[in-house]
Amino acid sequence: MISTRGRYALRVMIDLAEHQGGGYVPLKEIADRQEISEKYLENILKALVQNRLLTGLRGKGGGYRLVRPPEEYTVASVLRLTEVSMAPVSCLEPGAEQCPRMSGCRTLPMWKKLDDMVSGYLDSVTIADLMETESEGNDYVI
Repeated sequence: MISTRGRYALRVMIDLAEHQGGGYVPLKEIADRQEISEKYLENILKALVQNRLLTGLRGKGGGYRLVRPPEEYTVASVLRLTEVSMAPVSCLEPGAEQCPRMSGCRTLPMWKKLDDMVSGYLDSVTIADLMETESEGNDYVI
């Protein structure tokens, strides 16, 4: 399950991509648009700046902006920074101890394949993709 932190980080990245216009976007504006507390948002932005997805500038005219174009950020790259793990089962988490049942586990290949499919999909979706709106006529619900 993706945490609130991961979901908010994606919302922030999309917001910055849509609003930076070459300049820095103030924290307060992002927080207001996304309805996220400034305090919580500061922690998320700090992690994104430390990992060089964003750059920040203090003072008048300051704020945050993307370092690269939205097409160069994948959903997976953002989530890998904000999530402890995206593994579907604990034995596939990074640094997990090897399960004593691993050699005879009949479900492990399925979990590995699911993990690969999810990672592959999230690596294929960019922030630019998330910026696109649905085309008209595709808004029906079954």
